[in-house]
Amino acid sequence: MTDSVTLKALESNLGVFHKMYDMVRIVDPIDKKVVEFRGLERNESNEICYNYWKHNKICDNCISVRAYLEEKCYFKIEETSDAIMMVTAIMIEDSEKPTVIELFKNASDSIMIGSGDYSDGRMLRSFLSELRDMVIRDKLTGLYNRRYVEERLPADIVKATLEKKPLSVIFFDIDNFKDINDTYGHAYGDKALVEFANSIIQCIKPDSDWAARYGGDEFLVCLANTSEIEAHQIANMIRCIISNLIISENEKVKISTSLGIYTMEGKPLTPKELISFADKKMYKDKQHRKKCIVKKENT
Repeated sequence: MTDSVTLKALESNLGVFHKMYDMVRIVDPIDKKVVEFRGLERNESNEICYNYWKHNKICDNCISVRAYLEEKCYFKIEETSDAIMMVTAIMIEDSEKPTVIELFKNASDSIMIGSGDYSDGRMLRSFLSELRDMVIRDKLTGLYNRRYVEERLPADIVKATLEKKPLSVIFFDIDNFKDINDTYGHAYGDKALVEFANSIIQCIKPDSDWAARYGGDEFLVCLANTSEIEAHQIANMIRCIISNLIISENEKVKISTSLGIYTMEGKPLTPKELISFADKKMYKDKQHRKKCIVKKENT
C-alpha cells in the first residue's frame, strides 16, 4: 500500500498540507461521516460528507470509497457552482476504522486542459463532465454501470438506515435475450437494451432514484424512500411499457422481462445481500413465467 499514509504522519505534517491545499478533511468512506482536525485533535462530526458540495446527495463517483476499496490514491475534479476543485483521496493505513484523507485544491484558475481557447471555462467543465460519465456510465444505454453500483449502493444503504427510510431495489432480466441476438442479430439486441433502459428512466425519479446496467441483459434499479408496495407499482409500470415495445416492425420482435424486488426496511443489509435477495426473487419470477408459457402451449 505505497499510496497510503499513516494517521501519525498526517498529524505531524498537517501544517504543510494546509499550505498546499485549501482544505484538509478526513472521511469515513462507508458511513460518509466527516472527521475534522482542530489543531492536532481528531474530532468526528455528524455532518454527512457530501454536504460539502451543498447539493445534498451522494456523489456519483466517490473517490473516498474507491481509495478505501482499492487501497490506493485517487484524484478527482469536482465542479461546484463557482469553482472547480481538485480532490485527492488517500487511504490512512493505521486507522482502526475505514478512514480516507481528502485534500482539496481550487483548480479554477490553475489548471488548463489540452489545446484550444483556454479562456473558456465551460470547455474545462464540459471536458470533466465527459470524463466522469466515461467512468460510471454504460456506453450503450446511458445508464450507470456496475462500477457505479458498487460505489453508490453502500452509501444509499447508510443514508436510508440513518434516515430510517425504506430502500428498494428491482433486479430486471430480459427474457430470452440470447434468442433475440441469435435470431435477429446483435443490432436488434442492442436496440432492445436501449429501449429497455429508456423505459426504466421514464418511471423513476431522477433526483433520488437511479438505474444501472448491471451486466449483459441485467438491470438494477434503486428507489430511495420507496416501500415494497410502491416498488411493485413502479416495476409494473416499467413492465407494461416494455410489453408494448416493438423493436422491429418487420419481424414484430417484442421483449419481456422477469424481475425481483427487495426492500430494506429497519434492519440494514450489505449491498451484496440486497442485490442477492432481489436476484433470487427475479429467478423465481422467471421460473414461474416459463411454467405459465409451457402450460399455455399445452392447452
